[in-house]
Amino acid sequence: MSKTQVAASGSVSDLQPDAFGPPRGIGGSLRAFFSRIRSGDLGSLPVIIGLVIIWTVFQVLSPNFLSANNLVNLALQCAAGGIIAIGVVLVLLLGQIDLSVGSISGLSAAILAIGLTKLGWSLPVAILIALAAGAVVGLFYAFLFVRFGIPSFIITLAGLLGFLGLQLAVLGPTGSVNIPPDSPIIAFTQLWFLPPVTSYVLAALVVAAYLFVHLRAARRRALAGLSSASLGESVLRAAALLVLLVAVVYALNNDRGVPASFLLFIALVVVMNYALTRTKWGRSVFAVGGSVDAARRSGIRVTRVYVTVFVLCSLFAALGGLLAAGRVTTASTSTGAGDVPLNAIAAAVIGGTSLFGGRGSAYSALLGIVVLQSISSGLTLLSLDSPVRYMITGAVLLLAVIIDSLSRRSRASHGRA
Repeated sequence: MSKTQVAASGSVSDLQPDAFGPPRGIGGSLRAFFSRIRSGDLGSLPVIIGLVIIWTVFQVLSPNFLSANNLVNLALQCAAGGIIAIGVVLVLLLGQIDLSVGSISGLSAAILAIGLTKLGWSLPVAILIALAAGAVVGLFYAFLFVRFGIPSFIITLAGLLGFLGLQLAVLGPTGSVNIPPDSPIIAFTQLWFLPPVTSYVLAALVVAAYLFVHLRAARRRALAGLSSASLGESVLRAAALLVLLVAVVYALNNDRGVPASFLLFIALVVVMNYALTRTKWGRSVFAVGGSVDAARRSGIRVTRVYVTVFVLCSLFAALGGLLAAGRVTTASTSTGAGDVPLNAIAAAVIGGTSLFGGRGSAYSALLGIVVLQSISSGLTLLSLDSPVRYMITGAVLLLAVIIDSLSRRSRASHGRA
């Protein structure tokens, strides 16, 4: 679409001076960045600043906080909850909620344990059936939502109770089933770490892929007559990412290395980010979250979007439950209970996903769960009790929602101006 066509069609409401043109360079990118900040589009900036503050404070109070051993433990702790949080991010992007992710994760763990110990299933079969159960739950939620218009809050609240009861029934009277100690899922969640050379090579490949995708996107924007990042800016971003990844890998390799379960979590975040930002389905998710009526008038199959998102949310919850069970080597009544669903929702919101729908990122799950686990790890090192952790987590969540509300108000006022 040419500049004239865009202007005539009204598809770009407020054209900025650098909305079209050649590569803008590093200076232009900085001006665009500060312009977005002034307009209230803060993105992940608040959570990144908050994470730096949290790490600095805990490192001052406990010199072991940023030790290699504690960072590896932190990565291991992030995997299961972070994967559940990815699904929560998806439903929040639609302006919906899923309160039952904890119960679904607990049910999948119970199915896995019973299948391995009492039904004689192989591990792949047990995993597939547990994940299939999660997908069926998501389909059930989507059916109730699109067919009867029941609010997702009510549907998933009922699911929280109902599937918790089903989890207890599957576990039986003992309420706890141990996973065989030689099961590969225990090794995957506790003992599998990348070799140092492999982790560095993987970091380099990730940066190369990032640079390729970024350059291709810039080229497409340039061909369309839109402003795009210059070659220097793209290389600078890739170099910054390389430094960050090498630093993280170096720190983890000073102890046991990069955990396989954490690598799976990161891979899922990257895949879902690509799906949300580079596919028609992802654009449809943001459109429905922004305005259901406008999305429907534009030809988007809203029902299909709701179905896929609810199914994916339940699938991620089931997968997170499997990893959690493998990490503690058992499935019990406490699996998926307690603060698991609340932490998943809090991680998504703290990471930058809006409760009001239409704004967020798959990386919100990563940033949010790292913040929460950092708080938990730091307080544990300081020998502080759970009440303090809950209060601090609640305060951080409230602050994240306040920032989101203020940024929405700022964007609205900026748009009217």
